[in-house]
Amino acid sequence: MKNLILYIFLFLTFAFAKAQSVFHNFGNVQIHDQGQIGFHIDLINDGDFDNNLGLAGFYNTQNELYVSGTNQPIFYDMEVAVDDDLFLEVAVGVSNFLEFLDGRVITPRNQLDIILDFTNNGMYLGEDDSRHVDGYVNNNGDLDFTFPIGDDFRLRTMSVLREDNTFISYTGAYFFEDPNAPSTLGAPLTTSSYQNSLSIISNLEYWDLNGLSPARVTLTWDEMSDIEILADDLTSLRVVGFSPTLNQWINLGNTSVSGDFSNGKITSEVLNPNLYTALTFGSILKGNGSITVYTAISPNGDGINDTLIIEGLETSPNNELFIYNRWGVEVFSKKNYDNSFGGISDGRFTINGSKKLPVGTYFYVLKLKDQRDLAGAFYINR
Repeated sequence: MKNLILYIFLFLTFAFAKAQSVFHNFGNVQIHDQGQIGFHIDLINDGDFDNNLGLAGFYNTQNELYVSGTNQPIFYDMEVAVDDDLFLEVAVGVSNFLEFLDGRVITPRNQLDIILDFTNNGMYLGEDDSRHVDGYVNNNGDLDFTFPIGDDFRLRTMSVLREDNTFISYTGAYFFEDPNAPSTLGAPLTTSSYQNSLSIISNLEYWDLNGLSPARVTLTWDEMSDIEILADDLTSLRVVGFSPTLNQWINLGNTSVSGDFSNGKITSEVLNPNLYTALTFGSILKGNGSITVYTAISPNGDGINDTLIIEGLETSPNNELFIYNRWGVEVFSKKNYDNSFGGISDGRFTINGSKKLPVGTYFYVLKLKDQRDLAGAFYINR
């Protein structure tokens, strides 16, 4: 083993010396257990470099460094100490541990296939305002994960709290910009369009989260988030998501909140990330919204969240609730709704009567006689 590690070291030393300005891998390079390699120049990977143990470090105190090529390198342990930042032009994987020492890792925000990819529950440490990923991070694993993401020189983490222990991938990034004019997400995420239970949406920042499995999400704020403009107290603060289907911001709940107006965090109810173009902060306090629709139910008979709860309906008698599945098929309706929907189809349309609806996301329309109708999404989890 020692001879093999020495051989790799001599091979890489020769490659560095010959290339001078770049290490270009055309073949099959492998870092073995206890092996270490330091890149002080750019890395181009057009070969196999994904079966590694040991440590790969990127170091430069004078210039930026770049990782590019046609194939993704995957390192076991990785260090980043590049004062002028490490730029990714191809995805880079970390299967065990990454330490931020100096500088940021920059990924192009308009290319979601170029990411820093934490595989197999990979972790990290050393993140702060000047040491994080400015761009997209992917996590593949079965544990809760906090994304070490930010924008420019601001760390603004986002956490995904998983609902099960299967291996699932989530990808996320933070944007310190007005959602009404997003730089890479396409159409405006209009902050004046929102559910009636909401009264104001942040126009300063948002997160992009992508993933196929439901989860709770924790967002963080700092003194530049102007939380006190959104809410008089933190209990009225909400995680909100922009639904491209409804073309409005949806109330995604507040299951826990901590901190003060300068620094804190808030956790949503269970949501399906791919139903929302972006996530940010909203409030139910300032405005006339007095009706709140809960965004998840778990009809399992434990007496907790067994039915779809809509608070404040006493302020709007003669209402009517309609519930649709993701294909637009009506599965339930009720005049003068009484918080009784427990995930059972009423069977008057294309769904057989008295059938339990499957786990998934559903949409509701609440018709109100004396104020604006409400529409949104909620999740059934059994």
